Amino acid sequence: MEAVSTPRSTSRTVPGPAKGYPAAVKIWLCIGLFMIFVQVVVGGVTRLTGSGLSITRWEIVTGTLPPLNEAAWEAEFAEYQATPQYQKINEGMSMGDFKFIYFWEYIHRLWARLMGFVFIIPLGFFVARGMVDKPLLKRLGVVFLLAALVASFGWIMVASGLIERPWVNAYKLTMHLSLALILFSYLFWTTLKVMQPNPEVIHNKMLKKGAISISALAAVQIVLGGVMSGMKAGLYFPTWPDMNGVAVPDVLLSASNWTVENFVDYDAALFMPALVQILHRTTAYVLTAAVLWFAYRGFRAQTTPHFRTGLYLLVSMLIIQVALGILTLVNCIGTVPVGLGVYHQAGALLFLSIILFVDYQVLKTSN
Repeated sequence: MEAVSTPRSTSRTVPGPAKGYPAAVKIWLCIGLFMIFVQVVVGGVTRLTGSGLSITRWEIVTGTLPPLNEAAWEAEFAEYQATPQYQKINEGMSMGDFKFIYFWEYIHRLWARLMGFVFIIPLGFFVARGMVDKPLLKRLGVVFLLAALVASFGWIMVASGLIERPWVNAYKLTMHLSLALILFSYLFWTTLKVMQPNPEVIHNKMLKKGAISISALAAVQIVLGGVMSGMKAGLYFPTWPDMNGVAVPDVLLSASNWTVENFVDYDAALFMPALVQILHRTTAYVLTAAVLWFAYRGFRAQTTPHFRTGLYLLVSMLIIQVALGILTLVNCIGTVPVGLGVYHQAGALLFLSIILFVDYQVLKTSN
């Protein structure tokens, strides 16, 4: 009598929150977050050095290589010389100075292309090996769509400074930055779901509401920071805690200045730089008070180790970011300090990351 053998299962173990994702997937997601962080920082350098308009064409494939000979450099320089920025601000710029600003915009675009390869190629491998499940694959699809939107709006932003204006439009710059931070936030949240699929639930309605409120305030503050940066508003009132000796600039106290024209043509008068800066300062004060109150109540409540670690990081980064903001502002004498400006932008991204981490710990999540 022959023994009956049990057939071997040929089904592949499906990864997911219950079983955990492979380490390679986790490392890949962390690399993606790091690359987006670097891209935002390089974008800040590009903006503060006035480099964003140095490349006047959007060439996804052929633009991968920089000019390789003197004739190519001369052609690129000639195209830049036809832009309003060169004619109104940088007329007489040397080839060496042009190569400097070209470098930062080129690195910004090259890094974006590199991110595409780093995301697409490993994802294809992970899908072929069954290392990602459908919920994660759907979230990654959203990541790709957001990345395409960020890239497209980046060109829309650049194009706004190639026709009549010598700078990119501040509102379009803010939209480009906001979309990039939405992309980073979505990928960060996705990474948290992969790294910590089942966080301990904190049953505290007050902390949940507080976390949502702080997130909303931080989002408003980041948008205001983008507008302030795009308008170079720090150059007009480089003092703190006053604004050139007053609490509220006179230009904001006159009803005749509250016109649609002043909002649209923001660089034609002092109204919008003053308004944006006072809103940015006020929101910073409110956000600081909210974070300190939230941390105080959080430390007194019964929570989890991860949440308490997040609170320590949140308060520490808040102090650093406030200090960087003040230092950047008071050093805006004639020009925005590149180093401090970049540190302040990077600090905003770190602060946002910590807020998201705290939110993930305190808000009940589902996969």
